[in-house]
Amino acid sequence: MKGPLPLLSLLCFLTFLLQGAAPATFTITNSCDYTVWPGILSNAGAPPPSTTGFALPSGQSLAVTVASAWSGRIWARTLCATNSSSGAFACATADCGSGAVECSGRGAAPPATLAEFTLAGGTGGDDFYDVSLVDGFNVPVLVAPQAPPPPPPPAQGNGSCQATGCPADLNRACPAELRVFAGGAGAEAVACRSACEAFAEAEYCCSGAYGSPATCAPTAYSRLFKGACPAAYSYAYDDATSTFTCAAAGGGYSVVFCPGASR
Repeated sequence: MKGPLPLLSLLCFLTFLLQGAAPATFTITNSCDYTVWPGILSNAGAPPPSTTGFALPSGQSLAVTVASAWSGRIWARTLCATNSSSGAFACATADCGSGAVECSGRGAAPPATLAEFTLAGGTGGDDFYDVSLVDGFNVPVLVAPQAPPPPPPPAQGNGSCQATGCPADLNRACPAELRVFAGGAGAEAVACRSACEAFAEAEYCCSGAYGSPATCAPTAYSRLFKGACPAAYSYAYDDATSTFTCAAAGGGYSVVFCPGASR
């Protein structure tokens, strides 16, 4: 009868440790020369972060806390304002459609550059993270562990807590047929659509007959994105060079919009 007691005690102890796991921190920095409004969306089943949306003036940072095993995405909204008549808040790019600064469980409308995370989701509790252009591009972004552990051997490739992102301004190189404008004649492009959104064809959306890694190949448009931002997802099955892992980065992650003041 004594056999099960040590096992039960161990299970209770492990449960206690998991419940008491320290939250993770995302330090979100705006290096753009304009205000951005970061939005945050938790994946289904993940607890909400400390905030789901806020204004972040140029040159400022804000720390956002999430659960230690959180998963979701972070992005920047631009050219936002509150309608003086209706009181509804809206953005020209990556709007989440909540009508308020907080996104409250709503995701970004494309085009949007997305920083995606699955914390403690891998073998041994490793984190997964990436920057995706699958939904298009609106703002340059760089993601990096804030206090990474020592890197593993080079053979592990993207499993070495590397920084990733899309620091280039794709709006300037965006093909005319993918450009999104805000304002009147002569206005500059404020976002670059994905070919899937622009044309809604299976070949670009990796759907239907093209719905597998074997049948959905890079296109001229995704290759343009990949050439400018080699570490970012350029299409749905761009996993090999675009998914990064880190052994539970206890210091959290930094998310920098317009790294290097690129625009």
